This record gives sequence, C-alpha cells and structure tokens, in this order.
Amino acid sequence: MDPTVTTTCFRHPDRVAGVTCQRCDRPICPQCMVQASVGFQCPECTRARPQQVISARTAWGGAGDVVVGKVLIGLNVAAYLLMTVVGGNAARPQGALYENAVTFGPLVAQGEWWRLATGGFLHAGPLHLMMNMFLLWLLAKELEPSLGHVRFAAVYGVSLLGGALGVMVVSPDSPTLGASGAVFGLMGALVVLQLRGRQNPWNTGLGGLVLINLLITFTLPGISVGGHVGGLLAGALAGAVIQPVRWPQTTAAVRTGFVVVMGVLIAVLGVVAAGVLATDIGRY
Repeated sequence: MDPTVTTTCFRHPDRVAGVTCQRCDRPICPQCMVQASVGFQCPECTRARPQQVISARTAWGGAGDVVVGKVLIGLNVAAYLLMTVVGGNAARPQGALYENAVTFGPLVAQGEWWRLATGGFLHAGPLHLMMNMFLLWLLAKELEPSLGHVRFAAVYGVSLLGGALGVMVVSPDSPTLGASGAVFGLMGALVVLQLRGRQNPWNTGLGGLVLINLLITFTLPGISVGGHVGGLLAGALAGAVIQPVRWPQTTAAVRTGFVVVMGVLIAVLGVVAAGVLATDIGRY
C-alpha cells in the first residue's frame, strides 16, 4: 500500500475501509470483506485463488501455490537420506552430517552458530521425519497461498530459530534435531492469523491440533519441550507481525523485513543463551 493512510475502500470510495486484504493489501469495507482461513480478502483475490481450511477431506489437494513448503520438505527428506547414507544407520542418527549439524549448546557457544538452523533439518528416524513432514505439508497448504512464498519462508525461519532458542534455554546440553519446532511455529502463526480473521481455531480444528501436540510434548519422554514451546511462541509472534492490527499503512515488504530482523535477533539470543547456559563439555 501507499505510505499514506488510506481510509476508503478501493472498490467503494465513499465507504470507510475496515481492514486490508490479506493477499493484495488493498483497503476494503465491510461489504467487500470475504472471510478466509487467515484473515479477510477482497472479492477479486477470492475469485482468483479460493482458499480452504485444513480438513481431512482437503488434506492432499489444492497445493498449486505451495512452493516453499515443497522445497522445505525436500530438504528435510534429502538431509535424512544423506545422514542415513553417511551414517549407515536409518534408525539412529550418526555420521558426519549429524556430528556437524545437530543443535548442541556447548558447540553453539564455541562458535558453531549454524547448528541453531541446521538441526531443524535432521531427524532421528523415519517416523519422526514422516510425522513432521505431514504436519508441515498441511500447514504450508494453509499458510503459503495466503502469506506468499517470501513471507511464509520468513515465518518458517523465525519459527525454526525460535525452537532452537527454546532448546538453548531449556536443554542446551542435549543434542536436539527435528523440524518440530518450526512446525509448532507454523501452528502458532496460523492460530494468530485465524484469530485476527475473527475465526475460532477450535472450529477449524487447529485448536485441537495444537492441544494434542502440546499434550504429547509434555507427557512423552525424549521430546524437546523447549524446542516445541519456543517454536510455537516465535511463530505466533511472527504471525502477529506479518499481519498486524494497527499498521494498515505499511507494505508487505516492510512487515517481512520486521520478521527477518526478528529472526536475526532470535538467533543472536540463541548464541548468547548457549554461551551462558550450556556446560563446557566439548563434543557429545
């Protein structure tokens, strides 16, 4: 949108605009507001690319606008296959890729800061990988067509780093891997966006999905509580910034820039937390 505040609907200049379209950022009045899965859209955008909410019936179709999601899934699968080939064990992570990429606080504190990100692309086994990729697919189908490729990638990156920060705070001395922190972040972002769009996450099924995953997080052993909660909070914050309440005059690029800066700050906090909280025990 133009930097100046626009107060009238782009389709009805004589009417006050209530919100901006989630996709094109143009101001729309209440009559033109079409409720979507993550906010409101104008009639033109709705006709161009109709949306659907997550459901079992639509789980596998209508993914023409999912590009970044597919790339992320491909990277996770490729990393797992490479780790299996190099490590020679499909059931237990090991080998050079695991040794140099898993998220581990003492080594992050020693300068191997890339582990905050790379650990989110490794998985402990095929079931771990399949569960995370299934959820990533569902959430990417819901978010990426609405946010756009760049903004979706930014939210995913912030969520992944938020999960790593949570690990550095809660369990920095435990080697941690998996995309679940980023996936939790996508759920957090979608909850915020649905609430902004005056939708009830319990009615869309998202609230139950988040609740079940949190129950699993806190009840089953061997699951990174810090990674899941950190990713969830970071993703929710990214969702609030990417679609703010009181910044209708800002452009999508400015909002994306704020999210990118947020990701950098979270990464810096992760390195600082590792330096303060991790025990200097060398390699695992």
